[in-house]
Amino acid sequence: MYKNMRGRPGAVLAAVSLAQFLVALDMSVVNVALPAIRSSLGFTPVGLSWVVHAYALTFGGFLLLGGRAGDLFGRRRLFVAGLVAFGAASLAGGLAQAPWQLVAARAAQGVAAAALAPAALAALTVAFPEGPARVRALGVWSGVNAAGGALGVLAGGLLTGYAGWRWVMLVNLPIVALTLALAAAVPADVRGARRDRLDMPGAVLATGGAGLLVLGVVRTERVGWSSGATLATLGAAAVLLAAFAAVELRSSSPLVRPGLLRSRWVAGANAFVFLAAAGQFAAFYFVSLYMQQVLGMGAAATGAAFLPFSFGTVAGVALATRIGAGRSPRASLVPGGLLATAGFAWFGLVDPAGGFVSDVLGPSLVASVGLGLCLGPVAAAATTGVAPREAGTASGVLNSSRQLGGCVGLAALATLAADRTGAAATPQALSAGYALALQVTAALFLLATAVAITVLPSRRRAVPAAPTDLPAPAGADIETETEGARS
Repeated sequence: MYKNMRGRPGAVLAAVSLAQFLVALDMSVVNVALPAIRSSLGFTPVGLSWVVHAYALTFGGFLLLGGRAGDLFGRRRLFVAGLVAFGAASLAGGLAQAPWQLVAARAAQGVAAAALAPAALAALTVAFPEGPARVRALGVWSGVNAAGGALGVLAGGLLTGYAGWRWVMLVNLPIVALTLALAAAVPADVRGARRDRLDMPGAVLATGGAGLLVLGVVRTERVGWSSGATLATLGAAAVLLAAFAAVELRSSSPLVRPGLLRSRWVAGANAFVFLAAAGQFAAFYFVSLYMQQVLGMGAAATGAAFLPFSFGTVAGVALATRIGAGRSPRASLVPGGLLATAGFAWFGLVDPAGGFVSDVLGPSLVASVGLGLCLGPVAAAATTGVAPREAGTASGVLNSSRQLGGCVGLAALATLAADRTGAAATPQALSAGYALALQVTAALFLLATAVAITVLPSRRRAVPAAPTDLPAPAGADIETETEGARS
């Protein structure tokens, strides 16, 4: 029975990889188009930032809900619904005639992505059993994910320059159509027991708490960390998240089962991802600014300059696939984390008299290979031993850690860099601020590596972290756990 749920693995991998490419692409594709969007639709400077923040806010806020909904109501159903909603939101954004329409479309994209991303990763973990097959599949998924984020900058520049800014939204439509054509291969739904229900109090508290946390962090760019608005928003987020934790401990059908987070695999992988994303998102931002504001490179050239990073990441993913066969994810995460630390520390040496080869290309190749070594193994670690009926939840938690880490890291390091730069916007002052932020990025990757060494087990134990406090779907649990043990 369980084997039949895996569908056609090759087609499943293609579908979920395309879906992840779509989600990653839209994190960055609009960035280069922002000046053109402002001129076309008449955005104010403050309002323009919400073209980016609206997506981040709803994506980060709804991920836990999206992951759990896939487990309860069927991941294939949620996968298809997320794709359709993403395509509709992209079309609405491409046709927007007023600022509020584009911001609303970006918010809708974020909600759709929050349903799509956990369902995609969960489908992959069910289609491929733990072991070498899953390692190889996660390697492909990770490479496509990295390519989507990096190519978004290049695609945004090319589309804006040659086709108009609306195509940074409309380009999603053919990708959605192709992914929908492959969606039939996604495994048959593994749904919760009949008496399982969606934990609505937990869903409201988690979505509200995560959303307020992202909102409070992204607004620090404009109002600062010590402002009353920031403190009130972050305080409210802390209250809601604390209430969420209390509700989950008492719920008979929790949004996130507390026992899942007690797994060293799940806890260690999510801590690693949070720290690494906090550094990675910030590093992309500051390296881009360094190339444009210090080295004087144009937007299109800056986008193209990220291609070596993409190639290095793919090389790292391929190397991780070879290393990971039959080994614990830690075997790739530790050397990958150390290599990324070295690369971002090299980035931290940028100065106004630097050049592209010495200050961008060299560290890009080192850091990208290290990052590629981490992408697939950390996803494998986060789903190791997780029963299929909780795969969506585990995927939602992992994506939430990545998104929240990226938002918090970027906002915090932007404040740190601005404080070092001061009022003088000279190349020397800007370089000093960027260098400090990139040095902290290296420290974050070093801390993530320490987490991998101290928290993650040195050997994979193929014992599913199956929920013993929840009823299992009839006939599914025995086969599921047997398969997990065999792998």
